Amino acid sequence: MMKAMIFALFACAFNLIAGYGKLVSFGHAMFLGSAGYVCGHAAKIWGLTPELAILAGTATAALLGLASGWLAIRRSGIYFAMVTLAFAQMIYFVALQAPFTGGEDGLQGVPRGLLFGLVDLSRPANLYAFVLAIFLGGFFLIMRLVGSPFGRVLKAISDHEPRAQSLGFETSRYKLVAFTLSAALSGLAGSTKAIVSQIASLTDAHWSMSGEILLMTFLGGVGTLYGPVVGAFIVVAMQNYLAALGQWVTVIHGLIFVLCVLAFRRGIVGELIEFWHRRRQASPPADAARQTPAAAPAE
Repeated sequence: MMKAMIFALFACAFNLIAGYGKLVSFGHAMFLGSAGYVCGHAAKIWGLTPELAILAGTATAALLGLASGWLAIRRSGIYFAMVTLAFAQMIYFVALQAPFTGGEDGLQGVPRGLLFGLVDLSRPANLYAFVLAIFLGGFFLIMRLVGSPFGRVLKAISDHEPRAQSLGFETSRYKLVAFTLSAALSGLAGSTKAIVSQIASLTDAHWSMSGEILLMTFLGGVGTLYGPVVGAFIVVAMQNYLAALGQWVTVIHGLIFVLCVLAFRRGIVGELIEFWHRRRQASPPADAARQTPAAAPAE
């Protein structure tokens, strides 16, 4: 459950730019991985408490998102995706070669410590409540952002950017802010993952992690609020319950993604929402159904 909630937050952060900003990034794993390494290093080497280590990892991801987003948003479509992928590969090789990351072995033995110096995170119940609070807080923030004037402007930019520019909005600034917020929330997920799993590894910074989060988001329903959460829980559940199949799990993921694209173009939650709208449009309102037409007056 903790792993599912962490990846659900990561998927929701990715959906903030992919679903509402139409900025599909192929390198979002760099924020998850870099935040995990910084958080693990801060907790293990610097001896910071869990909340400060997580803040350090989140701030690192936000700064990395600001720097990479400043260059990436100058392009759109496949060019934007390729620029983010290039940045992600650079971060991956830094994580592979840097002395403090542990190379291929990763940064192991990350201490969980005492939250605010009081709550022992080595106890499973306390750790679960901590992860739940982070997930709900991040999800609530994304929900408020989507419903705010900022979210509506972001949606307008994704629908028709020249029209939004004609209304006086600086679209580049809005896209950069959205990208930075998405990076920070992804870093929050990566920092929490390092504390929970007590390891920061190259897997979190690899390009395949970006593909995995794409699968989660599009499987659940890109552009929907709850779709990434559903997709993350489904993918994590498959990884856990089908782990005995080994590498065949990846093949099953690919088959499910192909079937989803063919049969559920809007994702699971997106198709459910569309089905509900069609039913409401097809059935007449209850008040109108109860009313009978008045008899024509006799001449």
